[in-house]
Amino acid sequence: MTVRLDFTSEAFFRDPPKAIAKLRMSAPVVATRFPIIGNVWITTTHDATAQVLKDGATFTLRKEDGDIAGFRWWMPRFVRTIANNMLTMDEPDHTRLRSIVDEAFRRRAIVAMEPRIRAIADELFAEECPADLVERYARILPLAVISELLGLPLADRPKFIAWANAMTSLTNAVSFFRLLFAVRKMRAYLEQQLQIARVQGGEGLIAELVQVEREGGQITPDEMVSMVFLLLGAGSETTTHLISGSVYELLRNPELRDWLEQDWSRVGLAVEEFLRFVSPVQFSKPRYVRRDVEVEGVRLKKGDRVMVMLAAANMDPAVHDRPETLDLERKPNRHISFGTGIHFCLGHQLARIEAACALEALFVRWPKLSLAVDAAEIRWRKRPGLRAIAKLPVRAEGRGTETIARSRTRGDRSLIATN
Repeated sequence: MTVRLDFTSEAFFRDPPKAIAKLRMSAPVVATRFPIIGNVWITTTHDATAQVLKDGATFTLRKEDGDIAGFRWWMPRFVRTIANNMLTMDEPDHTRLRSIVDEAFRRRAIVAMEPRIRAIADELFAEECPADLVERYARILPLAVISELLGLPLADRPKFIAWANAMTSLTNAVSFFRLLFAVRKMRAYLEQQLQIARVQGGEGLIAELVQVEREGGQITPDEMVSMVFLLLGAGSETTTHLISGSVYELLRNPELRDWLEQDWSRVGLAVEEFLRFVSPVQFSKPRYVRRDVEVEGVRLKKGDRVMVMLAAANMDPAVHDRPETLDLERKPNRHISFGTGIHFCLGHQLARIEAACALEALFVRWPKLSLAVDAAEIRWRKRPGLRAIAKLPVRAEGRGTETIARSRTRGDRSLIATN
């Protein structure tokens, strides 16, 4: 039986635990219809999700002819080129590309970027509180950080913001073609930046990738473009919605905000719970079933398509006590927001640091921050698979500049929670 659920509806995004609980009552794996993808099985439990993600021999990201699972015949070739990245590859190609970007990341100390990330966060509202926290803060901070990490020009960031907005707004045919236009423009831009790095060198991950390429790394020019596109997009978009979703939850739960403001050494633990509860990335990429298989008692046939629902795994009562409750002191926290298996998120460390720095900088500077509208007026973008607040209007009274100065003289400490 096919379960009908609108995965882009306001009701679904406003209260995911409620919808997910109903799905789970049907089965650990349910048949449904997903926007753009079409008919697909989705997992509703932690164990089913982990099984699919870890078994790359049975659940493949490519068809037998090598085409990408979920890619439709009518999509333009340049979209195929961009989509042809390590997130859509099985072994051995995944390891080949992952090792190249791992090598580039090893040459950049992510943890050492924490002071710079803090400084960027402080600079973003040095003069005034952002009226729309998504547009003026949650989106700009991750883009600024990943741009610096990649070595992209500061002057080009307005382009990234415009492209990111186009790629997040997917509600109808018009917005889809706007997305295609943005992808084409971004691809051309990244090709240009890679060529500049090949000729002139430079600083940042793009220059490091070019150096790996020059040293004989097995990667094609198209794969280089898709790799940088992935780093720029995945390195900013999901963190944007983790930050905005976390702020939203704190503003509508003042007691949790007060608990966090009492001791900012708790922020790493809080970020882990926001990763679980907000779950900005709701679903994985679609996979094909290579052989008949049973997942948690549900039979899937060779050729079926399956998507793991990360948000459902994070709301599984078999793993998390009272999963529908936001508990910033939750420990251990076995969320699966970064995936598992060979496709475990490369940028997990960066996302955690950015979220922690973003929350502390915001609430230390604006301790009386509040929603400028009723919580019921907040809306989410109709983007399937991504839980993204469209706008987050906020207001603030007073500035905690003295507090922020004190917080910067406390000495170094890690913002990463241990789980």
